[in-house]
Amino acid sequence: MRPVTQPNELAKLGSFWRERRGVLAVVAGAVALAALPACDLPFNLSQPSTRALQDGAVASLSASSFEIKGTYTAPGYASPQSHASGARTVAPAAASETWSIDLQLVSPSTLHAIAAGGNLKVEAIVIGPSGYFRGQQFLSDHMGNDPLSQSFVRAAGNAWWKGSAGLAPQLPDFTNGSVFKATFLGAAATSRTDHVSVDGIDAVDMSGPRADVYIATSAPYPVLRVALKNGASIDGIINADFRYLNFAHDFGIAAPANVIDFSNLSTLPPIYTVLSVDTSGCSSPCVVSAELKNIGGTVGAKAPSTVTFTMTLSSTGKALGTCSAHVAPDVPYNVTTKVGCTISLSGPPANATLVTATADNPGHA
Repeated sequence: MRPVTQPNELAKLGSFWRERRGVLAVVAGAVALAALPACDLPFNLSQPSTRALQDGAVASLSASSFEIKGTYTAPGYASPQSHASGARTVAPAAASETWSIDLQLVSPSTLHAIAAGGNLKVEAIVIGPSGYFRGQQFLSDHMGNDPLSQSFVRAAGNAWWKGSAGLAPQLPDFTNGSVFKATFLGAAATSRTDHVSVDGIDAVDMSGPRADVYIATSAPYPVLRVALKNGASIDGIINADFRYLNFAHDFGIAAPANVIDFSNLSTLPPIYTVLSVDTSGCSSPCVVSAELKNIGGTVGAKAPSTVTFTMTLSSTGKALGTCSAHVAPDVPYNVTTKVGCTISLSGPPANATLVTATADNPGHA
């Protein structure tokens, strides 16, 4: 074989080997890339960008609906409330309590919330400007302490009643996308930790001085969890740990039936008050009666109202006898009626005795 000495042939040979090395490099690169799906690309190149994650989290709070479940601490019984000034606070109380909450929100202005803390539980439905609530202690805390107001509370029982939509949990920093971003993301998020699990879902922790915000690493990057940092107070609550779920879910929220409207007392069960007591027939036997007025309605009482008459000695207050009578039939709102019964005595009533009558209204079933 003759030696390769011609310049043009040497050039051809060099070109052949350069092309061969280039092909081998491409093949080697393809093999390396084929192996990369089993692990992350360097410098987190396989992870979504911080901007994409934050935009996705904000967008998830603009979904047609979503749900928040978790716990928080607030002063006393109070759930977060909004005021006309825009300042968010909670009603004052003696001590802080840990609350659980399940909040379902449907755009643009519908929610269903169940909150419980200590011995108090309240359920709320808001549809546009209308709010509906149930929870007797919650109602009592929003009524006056006078006997008449508390008689309304007892009559309402655990029935639904109509109230201001502002009494329902608001939590705008946790539920409104733009407010959420300003409070927890952007400049408020100072560090990022990848590959954090939230209930088995791969997430990124966007952490800041106020909270840890966990965002799913799979598109569309919804927010999964928000956990407030120690000492951070947002919307008047602390120690909040909320999970976000059920995006774009149909919760079937609707206004309840048989709602009490305190601006229309005829929607209440009967609430009888005693106007006067008649003892003119009290001899032997002692027949007594009372005139009553219904300041409620005739709807939904779990039992008939009862009036109890008690005879006592004026000097000592010692009870000499009692009797009771049911109010039947019920009379409408603002209408009067009479009931009576006979107090059993061993003889004619003593001098200086007093007969009182007290109405017991069982309230809503």
